[in-house]
Amino acid sequence: MNLSENLLEKSRADRQENTEKVRLRRDWRWSVSAWVMSVLCAVMGLSAHGVSVVSFQNATTWFPTGNVDLPAQPTILILTVACVAGSVAATWLTLRHGKAPGWIAGLSGMFFLMALLLFVVAGREGSVMPLVSLLQSTLALAIPLVFGSLSGLVCEHTGVINIAIEGQLLLGAFLAAVVASATSSPYLGLVGASIAGALVAVLLALFTVKYRVDHIIVGVVLNMLVVGLTSFLYSTWLKFNENTLNRPMSLKSLAIPVLSDIPIIGPVLFKQSLLVYLMYLAVIVLNFALFRSRWGLRSRACGEHPKAADTVGINVNLYRWRNVLLGGALAGLGGAYFTVGAGLAFSKDMAAGNGFIALAAMILGKWNPKGAVAASLLFGFATALGYVMQSVNSPIPTDFLLMIPYIVTILAVAGFVGRVRPPAMEGKPYPL
Repeated sequence: MNLSENLLEKSRADRQENTEKVRLRRDWRWSVSAWVMSVLCAVMGLSAHGVSVVSFQNATTWFPTGNVDLPAQPTILILTVACVAGSVAATWLTLRHGKAPGWIAGLSGMFFLMALLLFVVAGREGSVMPLVSLLQSTLALAIPLVFGSLSGLVCEHTGVINIAIEGQLLLGAFLAAVVASATSSPYLGLVGASIAGALVAVLLALFTVKYRVDHIIVGVVLNMLVVGLTSFLYSTWLKFNENTLNRPMSLKSLAIPVLSDIPIIGPVLFKQSLLVYLMYLAVIVLNFALFRSRWGLRSRACGEHPKAADTVGINVNLYRWRNVLLGGALAGLGGAYFTVGAGLAFSKDMAAGNGFIALAAMILGKWNPKGAVAASLLFGFATALGYVMQSVNSPIPTDFLLMIPYIVTILAVAGFVGRVRPPAMEGKPYPL
C-alpha cells in the first residue's frame, strides 16, 4: 500500500471516528408536552361519566342550532387516542430527526382542549358548555393583550424596552371613558384612548431616548405614575360626575355580511365591534411592515445594529421616537377595551396586570406579530375558560385555570418554547 492510500485510509478512519463521537442533539420539548397532554386526556377519560352537553347557540343563521349531547367517556377516550397518536409521531420524529415540528404538539393540544371542555360539563345536570360564547370571550379578553404585545414589539424592534404598557392601557381606558361620555360617542373614545397611550409614550421616549435613563426604571415609574394619577382623578373628579364624564358607553357590534354567518367562526370573528376590526388591521399591517417594508427594515436595524444604521444615514433616535409613539397609541387602543369596548365605566386599576401579560405574550411570540397574537389568544382562552368553569360548577378548581397564563409565562422565560432572542441593542442608548 503506497503513501497516498495510507493517507486516504487514515482520513476515512478519522472521519468514521468523529462521526461515531457526534451524537444528534435531540429536542424533546414537544414530545414531552404531547405525552403530558395525552396522560391528562386519559385521566379525564377514565374519570368522566354521563353526558356532555355542548351548546352551538347562535353559531349561524343558515340553519337551526342548539345543544348537542355527547357521551362523555367514549368521546374523551377517542380524543385521547388521537392525542396519543400525535405523541407517538412527535417521539418518532424526535428520535429520527432530533426535533418534532411544533404543529404536532399544537394538534395534540387541540385534542386535549376539546377533551377538557367535555370533561368540565360531563355528567353535571344542567351544565352546558357554551362553545360560541367561550370563543367570543376568548377573543374579547385577548384584545388588550394583542394591542399591548404589538406595542411592545414595535418599540423593542428599535431598541426601546416598553415596560410602561400597563400604564398606557390604564390611561387609554381612562381617557376613552371620559371622551366617550363627554361627546356621547364611543368612537371618539377610541381616538382619546390612542392619544392617552401616546402621551405616556412621549414621557417614555423622552427619558429613554433623549436623557438615556434606564428603560426598565422609566417603565416602572410611568406605570406607578399613571396608577396614581388615574386613581386621584377618579376619586376627586369622575366619581362626582358619573353622568357626564364616566357613563358606560359601548361600541356597536358590526356584522360583516355573509362572513358573519359562517358556522361558529362567523359570529366569533366577523360579528364584532370596530375595535376588534382595528386589531385585525393592526396585526396584518404590522406583520407586513416589519418584515416586508423599508420602514420595518430600518426599524429592526436600529434595534440590532444602530451604528450600522447610522452609517447609512438612518436617524436612529428619530426612528425610536416614532416607534415608541406608535406603540403607545396601539397600547392606548387596547386600553379602550376595558371601557368602551366592554361597555363599562372606568374604575381604579382596570388594566389589572394585562400590560405585563402582554409583555409575556410578546416574548412567547418571539417578537413576531403572529406569534404575539397566538400567545394572547392562549391567555385569553385560559381566562375565559376559568369564567365558564365558575358558571358550570366544574370539579376542577377555577384557580388552576387562571394560573395557566402565568405558568406559560414562566415556561416561556425559562426557554421551554425555544430560543427567544430579543433585538441585540434593546435597552441601550445610542450613541453608546
